[in-house]
Amino acid sequence: MTTSAELEFPTVTVVPGSEATTTLTVRNDTDIVEAYTFEPVGPCAAWATVEPERLSLYPGTAERVTVRLRPPRTADVRAGENPLGIRVLPVEHPELVTVPETTVVVEPFGSLDAGLRPTRRRTWRSARYQVELANRGNSPTTVTLTPADTGDDPRVRVTPTTVDLRPQDEGAATLRVRTRGIVWFGKSTTYPVRVTATTAEGESRELTGELVRMALLPRWLLALLALLVALLLLWFTLVRPAVRSSAREAAEQAAENKAQEMVQDGQLQPGPSNPAVIGDPGQAQQPGAPGGAQPGGTPGGTGGGVSRQSSGTVEVRTGGGTAGSGTYVVPPGKTFLITDLVLANFQGDEGVLTVVFGDRVITTIALETFRNQDYHWVTPIEITENGAVTANVSCDRPGTPASGRQAQTCVEVLNVSGELRDLPTR
Repeated sequence: MTTSAELEFPTVTVVPGSEATTTLTVRNDTDIVEAYTFEPVGPCAAWATVEPERLSLYPGTAERVTVRLRPPRTADVRAGENPLGIRVLPVEHPELVTVPETTVVVEPFGSLDAGLRPTRRRTWRSARYQVELANRGNSPTTVTLTPADTGDDPRVRVTPTTVDLRPQDEGAATLRVRTRGIVWFGKSTTYPVRVTATTAEGESRELTGELVRMALLPRWLLALLALLVALLLLWFTLVRPAVRSSAREAAEQAAENKAQEMVQDGQLQPGPSNPAVIGDPGQAQQPGAPGGAQPGGTPGGTGGGVSRQSSGTVEVRTGGGTAGSGTYVVPPGKTFLITDLVLANFQGDEGVLTVVFGDRVITTIALETFRNQDYHWVTPIEITENGAVTANVSCDRPGTPASGRQAQTCVEVLNVSGELRDLPTR
């Protein structure tokens, strides 16, 4: 007793996405009525069916069933020859199973995905694009990239010009576009960018994009520059001279007002060369009058003597959270007429500095408000022999000098200068 089965054709050709059929002849050589079931086996089993699925035969009879092949149009179904078997299984005598075979030839098909990224570029001269490729077909292919002829402007170059892709593979190429020269002023210019991707099977895709060449300097910037130039000319020709004249007049007026106050306070005696002479010159006190400057002496009635320009320096160092002081003492037999005072806080310390001339507090100033500060007097401040110039420093926090490392102590420097004069012989 046997079961025989035979496929109609030794090979069957099918195109993915379509259908092909063949027949299977089954013969019952047993002495009983037998039922048969069918099962496709092999690489093509996923998309092969048998109709009907079950067949009953009397002894000594034969009948045909239809085998349908419906491969999907995807890259998973590779082109080429694939074996197909149909397992014919008798229900009553499963030991008589048989598997006839045939060869299924899957036709190749091409499917190319291609894109240009980005599709638009803005640049002053050159730009770069990416050509993205993907083989969605079921057979290897070679893609050739051909840029559209644009003449000399812009110049388009693609690298590489060919890309080999296996099924389900992805690839890329670089498209470079370069325009001639740079547009300094004016409007933007738009150029089309086109490249054609062609497979070995003849499938073609045209990819398009744009290149926008911008002007280096927009028109509105020219108008702004012209406006700035006009404003500068206006400043230097009209506004600046007027401002300087007003400032000079204000400074002269302030000096005159200060001189008048000093005359009224008795700190300054008016004279022929003194701007404090107001009104009738006859009202001004002459040299030798009470309170005036004596020949060869100092203001305030001091006598004559040898004098010279001199200066003294006081340096105070003290730690954070502590106070310190430094003193300059006028030598015996001398009087110091101070006209200039310079304070230096080169570390940027924080705290308070008080400057005392004799028993007079000249200034109290917060250290963090200055690095260098100077004071000047038209009328000298007089300190007699053994008198002291004292700098009192209350250090809250040492600063950071130019070295970049925070100092351990506050360091303040005071310099006084003026005229050191001998006291008159009594």
